[in-house]
Amino acid sequence: MTAAAHGTVHADIAMHSVDALGTLHRLDAGFDYDPADPFAITVTFRTAYGDVAWTFARDLLLEGIDTPAGDGDVHVWPSDDEDGRPVVVIELESDDGQLLAQAPRWAVRRFAARTLRSVPAGTESALLDLDAVLDALLAS
Repeated sequence: MTAAAHGTVHADIAMHSVDALGTLHRLDAGFDYDPADPFAITVTFRTAYGDVAWTFARDLLLEGIDTPAGDGDVHVWPSDDEDGRPVVVIELESDDGQLLAQAPRWAVRRFAARTLRSVPAGTESALLDLDAVLDALLAS
């Protein structure tokens, strides 16, 4: 099984960032999944200052849709917005700052389902090119 046999997945999702006062600000984001890196997803936040991309475990997103997940720099959990609509909250932390953002749960669930159709859970290892991984590790 090769990554080329599986399709990449992309979704543009309108999110909202939450500032320190709890005010919501629209934040457009692109969610991407590439079978060449089958354990990861990348969320690219489009800001007035440029795009900011975060890559984290697909399993973290999958779990966080229905139950709180994550430790370290990335946390994902289900919640409801101020109008009672279901959302997925994504919290990111780095030395440069913190982002708390929410997306409609239906949109995140649809993206997640598409990634699972591309590469079913438990089959990710079959897509890894271990020679390329070892070459990259030895080169650094």
